[in-house]
Amino acid sequence: MCPEPDAAQPVPTRRHPAAVRNRHAPRRVPRRTRSTPPRRGTPPRTGNREAHVTRGTATRYLYVVRHGQAEGEGDAPLTEAGRRQATLLGERLRDVPFTAVHHGPLPRAAQTARLIGEQLAAPVPLDACAAADDYVPHLPERDELPEDCADFFLGHLSGVGKEEAEEGARLAQEALDRFTGPVTEGTEDRHELLVTHSFLVAWLVRDALDAPAWRWLGLNPGNAALTVIRYAPGRPAGVLVLNDVGHLPEELRWTDFPDVLRV
Repeated sequence: MCPEPDAAQPVPTRRHPAAVRNRHAPRRVPRRTRSTPPRRGTPPRTGNREAHVTRGTATRYLYVVRHGQAEGEGDAPLTEAGRRQATLLGERLRDVPFTAVHHGPLPRAAQTARLIGEQLAAPVPLDACAAADDYVPHLPERDELPEDCADFFLGHLSGVGKEEAEEGARLAQEALDRFTGPVTEGTEDRHELLVTHSFLVAWLVRDALDAPAWRWLGLNPGNAALTVIRYAPGRPAGVLVLNDVGHLPEELRWTDFPDVLRV
C-alpha cells in the first residue's frame, strides 16, 4: 500500500507551474529489460550508465542543490529566508575547489547560485543552462507504476501535455549527459556545483541509484539542501550526501514543507 500522500513540490509547466504535488511511493516495480526500447519522448532509465561504471580518467563530485525558498513559482525571486539559506550553504561550501557552477535560468536558481558563489574562497564562473531548468524529467505510464499508487500519480501529473513531456525528457537526458559520469578529459578530480529545482535533484538521485525512471516521484529535496553524488571510473555512482540541511538553523530547514515531512 502507498502511504497517505504528503505535500511536496509543484509540477511545472513551462515557466508557469500547475499546482500539482509529487509524493512518496514506497514500492518498486519490475525494471524494463535492455531489449525493451524506450517509448518515444522517454529518456533511457539509466542515462549515461556505461560511462558511470567503465569509462573515465578521474572522479567527478557533483554537488546538487535545490534553490532557496522563493516568493512563488515562475519568475519569482528568493524570499529573505531563501537568500539567507543560499548564503549559509555558500559558507558551508566555501573551501570546495569547484571548477564550475551550473544553474537553471529562472531567477530563484540564478540568485541562489550567485549568493553561493559570493561565499566561495575562489571565484568560479556561473553557467546558466536549460538542462538545469524546472521541468518534469519523465512522465510515467500506468504500467510503470505500482498499482495502488498509479491513480494518484497520474492524476497529479495529468496537466503535463505531450509536448511538455517530450521537452522534459529531452532536457533530462541532456542533464544526464552533461552533469553525470566520471571525468573523461584529464586526470584531476573535478568538483562541480549544480543549482537547480526539486525534480532534477530527484531525477539525478534516481539515476545514481539505478532506480526505475518513475522513481524520481516521491523524493522531496528541501530548499538549499545539499546532495553530493560521486562518479568514479570503474565504479557505480555513489550518493555521498542526500538532502542535507545541517548548515541551516532550525527555522530555515524544510521551508514550505508540511509537518509530516519535517525531520
